Amino acid sequence: MHSSEPKHRVIFIDLMRAIAVIQMVQGHTIHVLLANELRTTELPVYAVWHFLRGMTAPIFLFTAGITFTYLFKSVKKPFKENYRVKKGIRRALLLLFIGYMLRYPTPSIFDFSYVTEQGWQIFFAIDVLHLIGISLLILLLVLFLSEKIKLNSIYSFITSAIAIFLLSPFTENILWDSFLPAPLAAYFYSKTGSQFPIFPWAGYVVSGAVLGSYLAQKPFVFKSSRFSILLAIFGAAFILTSMINDIVVQNFQITIVNPQAAPGLIFFRLGFVLLLTSLVSYIALKVNKIPQLIILVGRNTLLIYVVHLIILYGSAWNPGIIQFWGAGFTGWQSLFAVLVMIALMTLMVIVIHKLKIKNKELVT
Repeated sequence: MHSSEPKHRVIFIDLMRAIAVIQMVQGHTIHVLLANELRTTELPVYAVWHFLRGMTAPIFLFTAGITFTYLFKSVKKPFKENYRVKKGIRRALLLLFIGYMLRYPTPSIFDFSYVTEQGWQIFFAIDVLHLIGISLLILLLVLFLSEKIKLNSIYSFITSAIAIFLLSPFTENILWDSFLPAPLAAYFYSKTGSQFPIFPWAGYVVSGAVLGSYLAQKPFVFKSSRFSILLAIFGAAFILTSMINDIVVQNFQITIVNPQAAPGLIFFRLGFVLLLTSLVSYIALKVNKIPQLIILVGRNTLLIYVVHLIILYGSAWNPGIIQFWGAGFTGWQSLFAVLVMIALMTLMVIVIHKLKIKNKELVT
């Protein structure tokens, strides 16, 4: 650990990271295996699962923003002297590389003659790893500009998040692929097949950066219940704003092309994430130390994410479970599969730790 970094752990961030990646693993596993006839919100259990799955990506992205920015700002050095600049750029490029490799369109590395137009579209589509990679570069740019114009990074991140969210309903109406190459156009809207374009998804990472900057500027603020209460108040305010927005949209019959960019949904997701963060931070106040295993899971999010995706969905070089048992399990079978998958990922982390294999965290 560098001397300029904090020598105390923010326990609730470790907990949030572990929750985010475990939620991601179980969500993908159920999505791959659960029988189609059981995928109905008329079933209360599925309805709850479907709701929580919709919150998984915002939690994952928000936590990534917190972690990266907290560690970056905790190094009390100018931007050009901060070693986390180069580390952040390397991490961003690594995430982009892995993201494309997971969607590589052919088992032959250099022979693309059999790749169809649909295969290229799938390859260029932006997933969560691409998004986090690009978002880290956005965070670094905001941090650089903040220092140049001498503006508190908290205000810079708030402004950036608002800008991304406000532009999101409009960017979907722009035909980006009419004037940008397909690989670049995929970053800006979902019509190319991208699940996580910059608008609005990068806004959740930048929103997490607001909290990360705040924690770095006030290192011990999270050690009081007042911090948790403030998060809860902000979370409730966002959800209330979401409800008011929905009423306005309904009364004025406003149509938004991309539902993911709907202001009401964005406000609700931010509110939910803040309420969850509030709860986790409050729980963390009651413990002085969390199990090492939870910390290890949080530190190995990238490895867990990549390995479980390869197992479930396969890659250009191996078939996935979806090819053999996709949508073929009952509810109980799917639940058992989730437990097995989580156990396998946990065991993998333990083995890596025991063998002292150096592994990279998702964003730090």
